[in-house]
Amino acid sequence: MTSNRIREVSLAIFAKNGYEGSSLADISSEVGIKKQSIYTHFKGKDELFLAVLHDVFLNELKFVTSYIESHAHHTAEKALFGFLMAYKDRYEENDNTKFWLRMSFFPPSHLYEQVMKYVYDNLDKMESLFAPIMEKAASEGSISPSVGAERATVAFMGILDGVFVEMLYGGPGRLMKRIDASWYLYWRGVSKE
Repeated sequence: MTSNRIREVSLAIFAKNGYEGSSLADISSEVGIKKQSIYTHFKGKDELFLAVLHDVFLNELKFVTSYIESHAHHTAEKALFGFLMAYKDRYEENDNTKFWLRMSFFPPSHLYEQVMKYVYDNLDKMESLFAPIMEKAASEGSISPSVGAERATVAFMGILDGVFVEMLYGGPGRLMKRIDASWYLYWRGVSKE
């Protein structure tokens, strides 16, 4: 039970303060235990951070998978735009997503390789989850044959990257402006009109 509580508190603190701005003393104080008690469950801050990162990685993939499954009956246009909006809402409300994006762009330098392995695994899995949506849209004639499903999927990941950057830096108004303009041009560029 304490291990799970340590992870929960660590997630919130890492999401808010980043790796460097978080201390085991802050975490233990928030959990209500002595700092030394953390070492019963984790070797140190790095191990705790990577355990939280692993949990968040699984939660973010679960969210993406669940969203795609629950919107399988929608058109590609509606499902993909809806995903951008759902992820915007998730970022505003969820420490998992805040932590995930912050660490994706600002990993601790000494843990860079371990963090980026999770980041690239996540991006590759997300791309593989979006690919069938584009393949279906292409087979139905919604995607221009000159674009193709693969290129449309990779371009969507580029849109998603831009949205992630605006989530971190821009605030809600700039984020919506970025989503609206990017989506408008993206969909008109890949769709068959």
